[in-house]
Parts: sequence; structure tokens; C-alpha cells
Amino acid sequence: MERKQTAELTNLVMVYDDNGNVLVEEKVGSNYRGLIFPGGHVEPGEAFVDSAIREIQEETGLNIKNVKLCGVKNWVEFDGSRYIVFLYKTNKFSGELTSSDEGRVFWMPLEKLRKAENKLWHMDQMLELSCGNTYSELYFNRNDSAIKPILK
Repeated sequence: MERKQTAELTNLVMVYDDNGNVLVEEKVGSNYRGLIFPGGHVEPGEAFVDSAIREIQEETGLNIKNVKLCGVKNWVEFDGSRYIVFLYKTNKFSGELTSSDEGRVFWMPLEKLRKAENKLWHMDQMLELSCGNTYSELYFNRNDSAIKPILK
């Protein structure tokens, strides 16, 4: 029985300040538009935390540290491969906020983000995972599309 799986590895980071704000990115693509945490892909041979630090610097101009793993979001694609998103958070950052070609980045009150209607890709569940202690994993299979939070 083959145990190896093909996987695409990515990250998202909830950068927050001490005033109740979170850093969000407004992604705009050909068939999507909405708010999500900044992040990106893990490069071959790159450590997961290093990829999160690099992606935040590239997409926001900020340098982050003391990055903590909050949980994992993953799903099985139609071809059987996995898509894995490592979710991190930190309130330790420096630098000047600058948007990139990935999308506009800006600070938003966390409570306003919770109520926003234009969130992308299961952002409500990722907020719960990043802010709470309810569960540590979001999983779904594209064939049944049901999101299954996995309890700690």
C-alpha cells in the first residue's frame, strides 16, 4: 500500500496588534475577490515557519517573529492530492506596511472582520481556529465538500 501523497504546502498568518486589529489582504482574482490573511506557498526545501516569515515580508513589507502554529486547513483535491495550509499567528512585527501584486493589505478591527461578508475560502472557520481553542484542523474532501472541524 502506497503511503506517500502528493501535496501542495501553503501558509496563512494572522498578524495582530495590541489594539484589536488584524492584518488582512484583499485578494482579487479572475473568479474570486475577498478578505483573507496574507500568506503563500512553501518553497521546496524551505522550513514551514521560514516560508510564513518570507511570504509576509513579500506580501506586506512587514518582518514578523515569534510565529506560532494555530492549526492546519487541508483538503483532498479531485485528483487525490492534498492541499495543506499551515495557519500561524503573531503580534510581533516591524516595518512599514506595503501592499503587493498579491492584493491590498490593511489593518481591520477583528470584530469587523468577523462580520464582513466578503471573506474568502472558509475564513470564518480559520478565524475560529486562529483565535480560539475549539479545534486545530479544518478538513474536507472536494467530493463531499463538507467542512469537518477536527477537535484537539
